[in-house]
Amino acid sequence: MDFLKSISIAASGLRAQAGRMRIISENIANADSTSTSSASDPYRRKIPTFRAEVDRAIGATVVDLGKVATDQSAFRTKYQPGHPAADANGNVKYPNVNSLVEMTDMRDAQRSYEANVNVITATRRMLQRTIGILKA
Repeated sequence: MDFLKSISIAASGLRAQAGRMRIISENIANADSTSTSSASDPYRRKIPTFRAEVDRAIGATVVDLGKVATDQSAFRTKYQPGHPAADANGNVKYPNVNSLVEMTDMRDAQRSYEANVNVITATRRMLQRTIGILKA
């Protein structure tokens, strides 16, 4: 049963990190988008959160992707008077997404994903060795 718990907990980590990577990818994809008019706001950066929940089937606490928060920091502005989304001063609002921060977060999520894959692989190997010992 402990093998099942280990695999289930690591699998929940895989799902959570995959969701985190989807949100980060969306942020990166929209990093240079603008609004369609000067009156509306551009894309706002999304921040993934995690929550712990109890999986009653295995009797263990697992991780899940929580609510997606929005970053309320200020938008970037560029002076582009000919742009359709420019305001009266000629400034265009761009999303509050910093590609460097997003790439760092993506790398962190990737490493966490890989760590969970390694847990599943190691657990599977231990299970195979245990079965091998019991057969002998």
